[in-house]
Amino acid sequence: MIDRFNVRVYAACIKNNKLLVLREEYAGGSLAKFPGGGLEFGEGALDCLKRELLEELNLKITKTEHLYTQEDFLISRFSDKEQLLTLYYTVDVEEINDLVILDPCIESLEWISLKEENPFELPVDKIVFDKLKEKYVNAPL
Repeated sequence: MIDRFNVRVYAACIKNNKLLVLREEYAGGSLAKFPGGGLEFGEGALDCLKRELLEELNLKITKTEHLYTQEDFLISRFSDKEQLLTLYYTVDVEEINDLVILDPCIESLEWISLKEENPFELPVDKIVFDKLKEKYVNAPL
């Protein structure tokens, strides 16, 4: 029985048509994910995003634009008692050279071309990657 919500806020950081993707260990494998994390009580979505990017990657956000909010019912992969709600924003960062992995859960990071195949396994992340591809690669001139 679901008894709580888990609100997650994620960043799409794009530089030269490449997307910043994190790799984390999950179920014995490596899972591609967007930078970001869980909303804390008393925190707004953008405050959460700023905090998470600073805590995880030592990055300060200078600009944000809402990209996508999950539309379908989704149970967390990590707990069958949690209903997920995910929000995604495109972001610009103050100084990309400040990028350092600070979170021990992050195994590695990479910049993936938006022209590549969709690298994500999580269903909403897949949708967001396709939306980014539409916006940045397949956009009409």
